[in-house]
Amino acid sequence: MARDGRVSITELSRRIGLSKSPTQARLRRLEEMGAIQGYRALLDPIRLGLDHIAFVEVKMTQTREAALAAFNEAVAKIPEIEQAHLIAGNFDYLLKVRTANMRSYRKVLA
Repeated sequence: MARDGRVSITELSRRIGLSKSPTQARLRRLEEMGAIQGYRALLDPIRLGLDHIAFVEVKMTQTREAALAAFNEAVAKIPEIEQAHLIAGNFDYLLKVRTANMRSYRKVLA
């Protein structure tokens, strides 16, 4: 199911060896309990013209909870930042930035 969120209930029930009704009930229960958080499309960034990837190390001057929360909020507003990981080590965050090219990457950095 995790590999194909668009599979029909009929096909899913066949794959797991249950009839449709128990399969639907199990699926609904997993959604209600939050085990299934949603369904989404996986996009091919290369076909979308987003060929450039950069990993950016960020060193914070403050690492208090409020500063980290403000940083997380700011990063969430930048669509080119695909991932942000809080890291223990020589820097505080590792960002994965995806853009079309170096010029657009520099705009994100600015």
